[in-house]
Amino acid sequence: MSEAITLEPPSLPKITSLPASQRLMSLDALRGFDMFWIAAAEPLVAALAKLAHADEHSKGFSPIGLIANQLEHAEWEGFHFEDLIFPLFVFMAGISIVFSLRKIMEREGRAAAVGRVLRRGILLYLLGVFCYGGFSTPWPHIRLLGVLQRIALCYLFAGLIYCFCNLRTMIALAVAILLGYWALVALVPIRNIRLDKEALAQLAAKRGVPNDAEALFQSTTERVKGRYEPGLNLPNHIDFEYLPGYKWDTYYDPEGYLSTLPAIVTCLFGIFAATLLLDSSRNDQQKVIFLLAGGLILAALGWAWGTQFPVIKKIWTSSYVLVAGGYSAVLLAIFYLVVDIWKFQKWCQPFVWMGMNSITIYLFDNIFGGFGKLAERFVGGDIQAWLERRLSGSGDLLAALVEMAFAFWFMHFLYRRKIFLRL
Repeated sequence: MSEAITLEPPSLPKITSLPASQRLMSLDALRGFDMFWIAAAEPLVAALAKLAHADEHSKGFSPIGLIANQLEHAEWEGFHFEDLIFPLFVFMAGISIVFSLRKIMEREGRAAAVGRVLRRGILLYLLGVFCYGGFSTPWPHIRLLGVLQRIALCYLFAGLIYCFCNLRTMIALAVAILLGYWALVALVPIRNIRLDKEALAQLAAKRGVPNDAEALFQSTTERVKGRYEPGLNLPNHIDFEYLPGYKWDTYYDPEGYLSTLPAIVTCLFGIFAATLLLDSSRNDQQKVIFLLAGGLILAALGWAWGTQFPVIKKIWTSSYVLVAGGYSAVLLAIFYLVVDIWKFQKWCQPFVWMGMNSITIYLFDNIFGGFGKLAERFVGGDIQAWLERRLSGSGDLLAALVEMAFAFWFMHFLYRRKIFLRL
């Protein structure tokens, strides 16, 4: 005899909705802080790298060099500050899921929340394709998986999980995904061939055959497992075989198929953090302590796991998820403490302007190239050349600072007039 099964709404900690006047400024500030590094800081990073190079030649050791190094991605294995920027935004997307969907589920029901998740996920994905050129380039040069596309997929799947699962189930899913991804990458045999231009050229010469990546790949019969080198790992090989269109790293994509799975957990971490922030059974100090302690524990676990499953952003390893998620939680705790509890808010206003229009600044930077050309009209040409002759990188630094000033001015202009681009 069969029994009818009913699906109950997810059971979450008791929360109280924040009035509009009590909007958490720390969330907008942290999102804007993150968007600053994504969309506005690239010229600054390049200028600092140039200054560091000149400083190292004159002194041998350069504090600027240390900063510039942290503002560049780790080449493959390891973790720099720059490697936190993307997962922090995915983490913040998870926070936005809770703040937006809970109200919809309370007022309009689960179906309305699911509809919003589907619409927003699809729009974000299409926007990502558009940012990488859309259909201005012929197939197969269209990039199907990129930064915005990954954010869209993480939002989509994490949002659906949030709509249908309680907190305990979401935690179990997060653990299962991270362990499952580790098992796949460590245990599934792959062809013993490194997808790298130089390595493929050497292999072709050794075999005495044309340098055709597809032919070399298919003709390789030896299998290995538990490999994590660039171009010699399961996620990269799956992308090479099955991901159509343009691939960022020629043969594979850092935002490829398989590595999207653990990225969803990064978004779930944001959901867990937001659930804590809205938990009315805990006071503000307890929330900060839990975020700090949880973040530090996650990061420590990630580095410990990294001895077996290396911390690698480009394939979003499970250890990388824990490290980045832990640091994201620590940053959230600091911003929440300083901005919303201590009420030190003036310093972060420029980040708030940017955080409340994050899609606008991202699109402006990717489609129109930011404010670099405008900055050159003010401090380019002879001014920049004169500074460069005196100290290599100083002219570029001035241009970068002026460009950043224009970006913040534009965000302030939109903020003052309450112009916000929403999906």
